[in-house]
Amino acid sequence: MTFKELNFHSDIQEGLDAMYFEKPTPVQELAIPVIMEGRDIIACAQTGTGKTAAFGIPLVNYLLKTKKETALVMTPTRELATQVIQTMNSLIGRGNIRTALLIGGDSMQKQLKQMRRNPRLIVGTPGRINDHLKRKTLRLNNTSFLVLDESDRMLDMGFTPQINQVLQTVPKKHQTLLFS
Repeated sequence: MTFKELNFHSDIQEGLDAMYFEKPTPVQELAIPVIMEGRDIIACAQTGTGKTAAFGIPLVNYLLKTKKETALVMTPTRELATQVIQTMNSLIGRGNIRTALLIGGDSMQKQLKQMRRNPRLIVGTPGRINDHLKRKTLRLNNTSFLVLDESDRMLDMGFTPQINQVLQTVPKKHQTLLFS
């Protein structure tokens, strides 16, 4: 199977071509069709096997085909969040999807500016995401995708209360993707 055979939005295909992605890795080949069907998923794979693209490709494809829906990707560390947003922005390419990176240690003013632009894809760490929820600068009422990247590490690091707070604010009907 090749990515071209999966018939993604043209902006995604451009992003994949620019990244020289031709054939899905095993985790991508298994996860992408299930995610595209709108089903929840738990996926485990080694580091470096393409997990970010496995959830990122169908997530961005969905956002490109819809107008209002948003997606939230939570990661345990700011370094991973930064990596994820870079990959997502590459996948978006020329697509018109605004993004925001919400991580601790980064300028709150910069993040508030990003949030005023009404991003449809938010990537961040649990603590900073909850900080924005408390400030009411982040609303998740249109969130149809929730991705917990490195979910096992987040639980090991004690982020369960923050994850539960996020789960209380997203709509009941949403797709949950757990990657580890």
